[in-house]
Amino acid sequence: MTPAARLQAVIDLLTEIDETPRPADAVMSAYFRARRYIGSKDRTAVAQTAYAILRRHARLTWWLEREGRTATPRARVLANEILAEGKPLATVLELFDGSKFGPARLSPEELALGRALDTHTLEHPSMPEAVRVECPSWAEGPMRAALGAQFAREMEALLDSAPLDLRVNPVKANRESAIKALSRARIQAQPTRWSPLGLRVQGRPPLATVDAFKEGLVEIQDEGSQLVAFAVAPKPGQQVVDFCAGAGGKTLAIAALMNNKGRVVACDVLAGRLKRAAERFRRAGLHNIEPHPLTSERDPWVKRHKRKFDRVLVDAPCSGTGTWRRNPDSRWRALGPGLDQLVPLQASILESASRLVKPGGRLIYATCSMLPEENEGQIAAFLESHPEFTVKPVAEVWAEEGADSVPAEGPYLRLTPARHDTDGFFAAVLERKADEPVTAAESGAAGDGAEDDAAELAAG
Repeated sequence: MTPAARLQAVIDLLTEIDETPRPADAVMSAYFRARRYIGSKDRTAVAQTAYAILRRHARLTWWLEREGRTATPRARVLANEILAEGKPLATVLELFDGSKFGPARLSPEELALGRALDTHTLEHPSMPEAVRVECPSWAEGPMRAALGAQFAREMEALLDSAPLDLRVNPVKANRESAIKALSRARIQAQPTRWSPLGLRVQGRPPLATVDAFKEGLVEIQDEGSQLVAFAVAPKPGQQVVDFCAGAGGKTLAIAALMNNKGRVVACDVLAGRLKRAAERFRRAGLHNIEPHPLTSERDPWVKRHKRKFDRVLVDAPCSGTGTWRRNPDSRWRALGPGLDQLVPLQASILESASRLVKPGGRLIYATCSMLPEENEGQIAAFLESHPEFTVKPVAEVWAEEGADSVPAEGPYLRLTPARHDTDGFFAAVLERKADEPVTAAESGAAGDGAEDDAAELAAG
């Protein structure tokens, strides 16, 4: 592809992202699948430019609105070429050349915009701080409350692209053997700072074609997500539930830490995701995982299995603010429920899942959010109504596991891009009192079991 054709492809791709109610990465995958004639180097160049523009959305939009323009895909691409890429207008005119596969020539209005932006840079002294760090208005207050004086530093770290992390599967390999296996495919990997099973890979190699991946020696998983699994601290032979398993990343990590012994029940309300995760379980050589779809967080299965599990992980659905490095478009596009819906849903999930924890067992609540409402606020509200649970500081969990360093200050695990170079994560470990008596409600009043069975049969 010519440089002009690549630029037109970026415009087309951004248009599809704007018009399709799906995450940008899914739209990009579909876009390139439908255009297999685009070579790998061109795909990489187009995707990188599109992602760069998504990461600069607020700043580019600020400039366009300053000049009285609408932030269309074409206008954002034009502004990005001048403001962020530093190209003089004369060079940009050569790209908007009206060729067969290139962008149409600039209109008089666009030419005037180009002249107004020419010689400027992406940031401007009068640009508000929230715009400069790409923080949407709905998240600015909560993010400032969570980050305090580190607001700008952490938000700037969220502008970077995320590194590619792998988790070594201890059932099949260790760090040294995995590094050697990857090196045979000319992939360089270094141990991560915090996770004892983590590897950070240089670049973006095609891992799906690499033997170390196909044979289950490694899995793609951010180091922060790995640390959430370590916070669960499962033991071989235990009974564990991953209550919101999704695609199964943390389920895999937990099952591997148990050395394929015991039982891990992977639950989710999206049965299709669990079905697709089964291939990951097979590739990893893990046989202690039992997928179990739920109709909702109040599925009758929960009541029938109350107080039967040593560990229950609630990786709750959340705003995903901690993953903005990977999903820059999610700052600006409402593709799921908002905070007003998420916060009560999280509380309901946590409440229901807590019933599964046996006396002396642990309930681990986690999100990939950095917002207090979804994290500390949820734990405080839960503990107020559940005195049978107490917080177990993450440092104590790490000490029990023999870890050398603890990536936490205070009782909870709070990970951020600037401090830990991971995605933003939160995890709290709650322990149920070992001598807590069974309540009348939990003991199962007459008819409870029959009602549960009937409800589950009705749900299919």
